[in-house]
Amino acid sequence: MYAHDNDVFVKASKSPICVDWKIGRSASMDGQPIKSGTAYTSSDVDFTVKVEAKALKPFTIYYYQFNVCNSDVKSPVGRTRTLPESGTKVRRAIKLAVYSCANYPFGFFNAYGNPERKDSVDYIVHLDDYIYEYGNGEYPVGGLGWGNSMGRVPEPNRSCHTLYDYRRRLAQYRSDPDLRASHQKFPWITVWDDHEVMDNPYRDGSAAMNNTEQSFIKDDGISVEARKMNAVRAYFEWMPLRQVDMDDNLRIWRSFQFGDLFNLIMLDTRNYDRSITDLYWNTGYVHTISDDTSRSLMGSRQENWFYRQLIESASTTRWRVVGNQVVFSKINQSISNGPKNPFNYDQWDGYAANRNRTLKTLYDNSIDNTVFLAGDSHASWVSDLVWLGEKDYNSETGAGSIGVEFAGTAVTSPSSAGQNITQEKALNRSAWMTAANPELQWQEYYYRGYFEMTIDYDAVNATFFGLPTYATRNGLEIALANFTVLAGENKLRRPVGGGSVEFGNLKGGVTKQTNLTNDTNTGEWFVFESSKLG
Repeated sequence: MYAHDNDVFVKASKSPICVDWKIGRSASMDGQPIKSGTAYTSSDVDFTVKVEAKALKPFTIYYYQFNVCNSDVKSPVGRTRTLPESGTKVRRAIKLAVYSCANYPFGFFNAYGNPERKDSVDYIVHLDDYIYEYGNGEYPVGGLGWGNSMGRVPEPNRSCHTLYDYRRRLAQYRSDPDLRASHQKFPWITVWDDHEVMDNPYRDGSAAMNNTEQSFIKDDGISVEARKMNAVRAYFEWMPLRQVDMDDNLRIWRSFQFGDLFNLIMLDTRNYDRSITDLYWNTGYVHTISDDTSRSLMGSRQENWFYRQLIESASTTRWRVVGNQVVFSKINQSISNGPKNPFNYDQWDGYAANRNRTLKTLYDNSIDNTVFLAGDSHASWVSDLVWLGEKDYNSETGAGSIGVEFAGTAVTSPSSAGQNITQEKALNRSAWMTAANPELQWQEYYYRGYFEMTIDYDAVNATFFGLPTYATRNGLEIALANFTVLAGENKLRRPVGGGSVEFGNLKGGVTKQTNLTNDTNTGEWFVFESSKLG
């Protein structure tokens, strides 16, 4: 074991710490608690504490607090909300905030704090890259990610490999006040992507390392499996989730049923039995094999489970919401990738047969009301869900679509079109993207941010928010675009986005930039005048 404030080896603690916990209905925690008990923690689990409180009322707000036994040392009071009971009618719409890709040295996590200040959602869905594994300035695209000027140098200041490394990195991220406030107010549903472990992983390696003697020596005697297990152990210690399968410690894929309103299916499209991906040096090879039927983004066990979830939930819930990491839709990106390898083969485009099997499941079983969520790309994409080349599709009306996809930008990680891209260049590139891809209805490269979803029986609504600056801690945000999916229509409502968006390119619509900004700290609205992201 290692001490938490340094990397000096110490013996594991033989004296566990006693922690009392209690749950109540009041933020003041007055009166008799509804539930209470005692838990123990030690260095074996990095002094983290998890309690599974049972027999609580469904879809109900509760407050909770921890206290070191026989002391006055108390945690802040946290708030949570239970899920609606499976199979029951939900009494109102459910609201989610959806996030991905928070890179500590690139800026402040303002996006996490904005829904907390607005108190605008019920649950948080985090799709990927809760942490990044790099040291200061080690971001692989352009040697970016220097946090010195903002006091956000990664800890430890090296690439994470050991259990100590991942634990300390998670602890540092949790020190961000907006991330901490979001955890304190909302229940989180999370899944990992690549950077919680290492860049572009697959079953047997990653872009950074592989199962060879040379790789083992270069990485200080850490194997692919050891590094992966170090990351996974720290993640399960620090994140608010149960271990899904005690006999399968790499399994994080699971589902949540919100009454009879929707089934949230959380996939692992990165680490669980994934076929080889684009490792930067093998792009042409992965392009060549991208259509092979044997390739899977998630492994056969998870893939079959996923299809069963889609089929079975069609008769039990109105909507299917699929939380996955990488963009599902077929996206021609030759404007940046070139004509030789025009797609991103680290996304579903590198696993075409897996995508085809998913679409076949939806079409063959006439499964309505499916919404895919994605992150990872550091840009925003909104598409009809279409089996291009197999099913007829009308881009103007949406006829032929079987669902929709909402893919969100990053909390702070740099735009995939370049960290310092101008608004003009971002708009031009987005216009090219929507013109080149028939199912892509809106695309936006410039802003960092998040999106909120409102899910009801009649419709799903998604509002995308951009941050004017994240170089300082603030509560500013701009509503960029709003989209609606009506139940049973399996496509974006026309005119898409109401025919107008604040920024980005909307197919068949207009962009009306106002820079109207909400300060979520004060509730004040004003016009933000800077033309550059911080």
